[in-house]
Amino acid sequence: MKIINILVIAIAVFFTANNAVANAIDTYEFDDEVTKIRFQALSKELRCPKCQNQNLADSNSPIAADLRKELYELLKQGKADIEIVDFMVNRYGEFVLYRPRVSSITYVLWFGPAVLILIGIIVVIVVVRRKPVDKAQIALSAEQQDKLKNLLNDK
Repeated sequence: MKIINILVIAIAVFFTANNAVANAIDTYEFDDEVTKIRFQALSKELRCPKCQNQNLADSNSPIAADLRKELYELLKQGKADIEIVDFMVNRYGEFVLYRPRVSSITYVLWFGPAVLILIGIIVVIVVVRRKPVDKAQIALSAEQQDKLKNLLNDK
């Protein structure tokens, strides 16, 4: 019985140890510190097309590695940040930006929350300023009160 337990544990350790995946670490050589800082800033600003909520710096997907390499090559060519961002947007769409540009397509994204808050404030003001209901309108007539007493007494 002991041998079976040891064998099961050994097999479990073997399979879990082999599940570890080693990812290659990108190492790029930069000519100056400014280019390195630009690379780091752009890789944190651009989103991985595959890993929807990760930037290029944090993603381990192959497409993110390719985009980091492409970003490095564009920086080595002396491209400006705006040219690099435009290249990525033309290739992958506005989705690749964590902070989409203000355009006719993204008006709802940028101004929608403010409009919803404004509508909520207006609704609250209207509800608070509404005239109180006159108690005379709520009061039951004598005939209605008699019917109510009869209904309650029937139980």
